[in-house]
Amino acid sequence: MNEINSLNLDEINRTLVMGILNVTPDSFSDGGKFNSVARAVEHARKMVEDGADIIDLGGESSRPGSLPVPEEVEIERVLPVIEKLVKFIDVPISIDTYKSPVARQALEAGATIINDISALRYDPDMASVAVDAGVPVILMHMKGTPRDMQRNPHYKSLIPEIISFFSERINFALKEGISHEQIIIDPGIGFGKTIDHNLEIIRRLRDFKVLDKPILMGTSRKSFIGKILDLQVEDRLEGTAATVVVSICNGADIVRVHDVKEIVKVARMTDAIVRPNFQF
Repeated sequence: MNEINSLNLDEINRTLVMGILNVTPDSFSDGGKFNSVARAVEHARKMVEDGADIIDLGGESSRPGSLPVPEEVEIERVLPVIEKLVKFIDVPISIDTYKSPVARQALEAGATIINDISALRYDPDMASVAVDAGVPVILMHMKGTPRDMQRNPHYKSLIPEIISFFSERINFALKEGISHEQIIIDPGIGFGKTIDHNLEIIRRLRDFKVLDKPILMGTSRKSFIGKILDLQVEDRLEGTAATVVVSICNGADIVRVHDVKEIVKVARMTDAIVRPNFQF
C-alpha cells in the first residue's frame, strides 16, 4: 500500500489494476448494482480478492449526458462505504469526485487517492484538500462536461492538445503544492472523444510519456468498444481486454476496470511480455 501511494511505479514494475466501484443509480455499466453499503463492500472485497491494487469509489455518474448531484447526496453514498471498507481491505481507496467537500470527508474516512475528472478545474479548493492530506491526485482530460462532452467533440490536433492540457494542469498542481511524484494523468477515454479519438489515444499513448507522469487508462466496457464490436455493455470483456493489452504495451501504468479477475490475468501476461524485470 505504501509503495502504491508513493507512486514509485518503476519500482513496482507491473501494471496496477484499479477496480471500479460505483455506488450510483445511473452509471453506464453497473448503475444500481452496488448502491447499498453491504453490496458495495462485498463487491469491493471480491475485487481485492481477485487482485485489485486500488478500489476507485464514485458516488456520481459521469456517463455521457449525466447531470451533477448535490455534494450532500454524493457524501451520503460514499462515506458509509469507505468507513466500512477500510476495516476489510488493505489496498488504497481512490475517491472519484471533483468536489472538495466530498474528497475531504472521504479522505478523513480512509480514502488515500483523489481521482478528479476535472483535473482540479471545477473546484478551487480541491488542490488544497490534496495538499493538506498529502495524497496522490489523478488528473483526467475531458472536453466539455459529462452533460455535453459527446456533442460532436472536435480537435485540431488531438494528442498535442491533450498534452498541452496536461502540461498546464500539472503546472497548476505543482504551483498549488502537490508534489511531482503524486500526480497521475488519465487521457480520458470517452470523455469528449469520438471512436477515432479513443483509438488514436490508445495507439499513441506513449506520446504522453513526455509528461513524465504515470498514465492511467480507463477503457472498461466503454461505448466505443460496443460500437466497434456491436455489443451491449455486459458483453464487452474481450474488447476491453484488447484495449488493456495495447495500452500496457504502449506505456499504461494503471488500468481502471470493472472485470478485475479477468483483467488481472490479462495485465500480468502482458507485463511478462513487455516488462523485462517483471517477476512472475
